[in-house]
Amino acid sequence: MTLENQSRREFIIKGTLVGGGLILGVGALPEFALAQAGAQYDPNAPTKMGEAEVNAWVSIKPDDTVYVRIARSEMGQGTRTGLAQLVTEELECNWKKVKTQSATPGQSLARKRVWGEHGTGGSRGIRISEGYVRRGAAAARIMLLQAAANQWNVPVSELSVYKGVITHVPTGRKTTYGKVAELASTLTPPDPKSITLRDPRQWKVAGQPYARLDTANKVNGSKVYGIDLQMPGMLCASVKSCPVFGGKLVSYDQAKIAKMRGVKGVVKINDSTLAVVADTWWRANTALNALPIVWDEGKAANVSQDDIHQMLRAGLDEKGDFWQRKIGDAPEVIKSSSKKLEATYYTPYRAHVNMEPMNATVKISANGDRAEAWVPTQNGEGSLAALSEATGIDINKCEVYKLDSGTGLGRRGSTQDFTTYAAKVAKEFPGVPVKVIWSREEDLTHDYYHPIAMAKMTAGLDANGNVTGMHIKVSGQSINATLAPSAIKDDKDECQLQGFYENGPDAQLGYTFPTLLTEYVMKNTHVPVGPWRGVNTNQNGIFMECFMDECAKAAGKDPVKFRQAVMQNHPKHLGVLNAVAQKANWDRPLPAGTYRGVAQFMGYASYSACVAEVAVEGNVVHIKRLVFALNSGHVVNPYLTREQIEGSVAMALSAIFNPEITVENGRIKQQNLDSYPIIKLASTPNIETVLVPSYDFWGGVGEPTICVVGPAVANAISAAIGRPVRNFPLSKEGLSLA
Repeated sequence: MTLENQSRREFIIKGTLVGGGLILGVGALPEFALAQAGAQYDPNAPTKMGEAEVNAWVSIKPDDTVYVRIARSEMGQGTRTGLAQLVTEELECNWKKVKTQSATPGQSLARKRVWGEHGTGGSRGIRISEGYVRRGAAAARIMLLQAAANQWNVPVSELSVYKGVITHVPTGRKTTYGKVAELASTLTPPDPKSITLRDPRQWKVAGQPYARLDTANKVNGSKVYGIDLQMPGMLCASVKSCPVFGGKLVSYDQAKIAKMRGVKGVVKINDSTLAVVADTWWRANTALNALPIVWDEGKAANVSQDDIHQMLRAGLDEKGDFWQRKIGDAPEVIKSSSKKLEATYYTPYRAHVNMEPMNATVKISANGDRAEAWVPTQNGEGSLAALSEATGIDINKCEVYKLDSGTGLGRRGSTQDFTTYAAKVAKEFPGVPVKVIWSREEDLTHDYYHPIAMAKMTAGLDANGNVTGMHIKVSGQSINATLAPSAIKDDKDECQLQGFYENGPDAQLGYTFPTLLTEYVMKNTHVPVGPWRGVNTNQNGIFMECFMDECAKAAGKDPVKFRQAVMQNHPKHLGVLNAVAQKANWDRPLPAGTYRGVAQFMGYASYSACVAEVAVEGNVVHIKRLVFALNSGHVVNPYLTREQIEGSVAMALSAIFNPEITVENGRIKQQNLDSYPIIKLASTPNIETVLVPSYDFWGGVGEPTICVVGPAVANAISAAIGRPVRNFPLSKEGLSLA
C-alpha cells in the first residue's frame, strides 16, 4: 500500500516516525533512514534542525553540537536520555555536546516513515528502538570518518576518533565532527547489515548512570507542557461528556451563558460531549458548569458496583470453552490430590490520574486546508491520524508537535479522544489556536480505566507438599473489547492472561506445574477500560503470587524454596528470585514484629522480583523496606532504571491501599483527589534495587516491576496478621497504609 492511498484509519493503526539533520533515523525502516541524507526540512518546524544532516537521526553543527532526533515521547520515563546515550555510544561523540530534538509524525510521513513508529508504551521506548538507533549512529560515525579520510586523502583505516575528535594516527593531524559533517552528509551511507555494533559489556556512555538531559527546565520552570502552552490569539475550552458512559446529549441552553464574560460559544463535539469556548480556560470551565444540559443517561444509569461484582462472580462459576493453556487435566488431578486449596481474589478499576490532565491545542488554517496540533501524547502518529480524521483534512496537510507529557501511564496512547475533541472544537474557530483542557473531574470520571477482575485460583498438593495441578480462572473486562475488538478471537482474549503465557518473549509464566489450566471469562461492562502502567500483569501478578504464598504455607514450606522447586525450567525467572532473596538477606531473621513477603513475575520481556518487609500495628501497615531484582537484558542507564522502579512503587502502593474507582447509578463516583487520592511521599518506603542484566535480550523497564510490588507487600502483610489478604484495595481487608 502506498502512502498516497493509505487511509487515515490504516495510518493510525500502523503508526509513523520522522527525522532530519546530519541525522540518523531511529525507526522501523532503518535501511531507508540511512539513505535520507541531505533531506530538507520545513523552516516552520518547532525544532531547528542541525546545520548538516548525516542521516535521519544525527545532525551536527560546525561547533560540534550533536543533535539526536528522537521519535519516542517523553513522559518522565527518561527515554530521551537513554536513546541519546545509545546514539552517543555508537557515534563516539562528546556527551557534553549532545542535544535532542523531537521528530514530528508529519515530517516522518513526508519522508516515507523514516523513523518508523512513534508509539511510546508497553515499555518499548528503548527496547524496540535500540537496534536501528544504534545502527544509525554507527553509520553516521563511519560516514564522518570517511569524510575526514577523503578530505585528507588518507585511508580511513588510519583514523581514530574520541569524543568527536578525529585523529590521523600516523601524523597526529586532527579535525572534528563539526568540520566534516557537511561533507559527510553527501556520502553514500554504508549497508546497515555490514555494521558491527559495540558489545554492551564494553559500553562507555550507554550503561552509565548519566543525569537526565531534560531536568534543568523542569527545575527552573521554563519547560512548557501542553497545559502551559500560550499562543497569540489563543482561545481555551473545557469539555463535558455525559456522566454515564453510553449516554447521549439531549439538549443544552446556550443562551444561559452567552453573556458570561469571555464566552465565545458552545461546540457539540459528538452525541455525548460538548465544549464551552472562552478567552481563558477558567471562564470556559465556569460557563460550562453553569450551562443547563439535559442528558439521556440510558440503561447503564441503573448499574451499580454490586451489579458488576455479581457479574464477575458469576463468570468464575461459568462453564464453557474458556481455556487458554491446558497441560493435562488439572481440575481432575486437583480433585484427587492429598490437599486442595482454593482462593478468590479481587482487583478494582483504577484511574490514571496523570499529573497533567488531558489536553491538546489545535489550529486550523483560516482557509481550512491545514491542521496543526500541539499535544502531550504517547503516540504521535495516532494523534496525527486523529487530527486528520476529526478535521477531514488530508493527513499530508496535518502536523503534530509532541510536547513532553506530565505523565502518560498508558492514557495518552491508543486512546486519542483528547486530540479528537480539540480538533473538533478548533474546526469551529478557523485561524485561531484553541487549547482544550479537561477539568480534573472530567479527567477522572471519563478515563479508560484499569480493568476490574476477579480470579479463582485452585491448586492441588501431594503428601509431600508438591504442586500436582494449578487452575487459574480469571473473570473480568477486556481492554481489547474496548480498544481493539478485532484482536478477540472466538470470544477469547489472551491479552487478559498476560503473565501466564507458555512462551516469551513478553510475559511468560515462570513456573512449571505437572498439570495446568488457565481460563479467561470475558465480562464487559459499560465502563471503558484501557492500558494502565503494567496493564494485565498487575492483577495477574497479584493472583499468582499471593496464591503461591498460600500454597507454600499449606505445604509447610518457605515461600522462596517453594517457588524455586517449580522454577528449574525458567532460569531467568529463577535468577531474579535468587538475586532478590540474596539482596534482602531472606534467610536471616528479622526484628520482632517485622515480616517478609516475596513475589516474582514477568512482563514486557523483563524478569522482576521483590521482597517486602512490613510491620502491622493494629490495622495500620508500615512498609519498612522494598528490595527489587530486575533482569531487563541490558541496562542503558542504571540511574533511570532505578527511578522507574521507584516510580512503580508509588503507583503500585496507591493502587493496593488507596480507594478504588467505583460505579454508582452508572457513573464514576470518585470525581477528584479528595475521594481518589494518590500516595504521599511520607508513605513511600526505603527502596533498594539490584540490576542483573544477562546481556542476551532487550526488555522493558518502566512497567515490569509494578506487578511484583502488590503481591510482595500483601504476602508480607499476610505473614504479619496470620491470614491471607485477597481483596484490593486493602481497605476492603480493614487495612491502611501508614
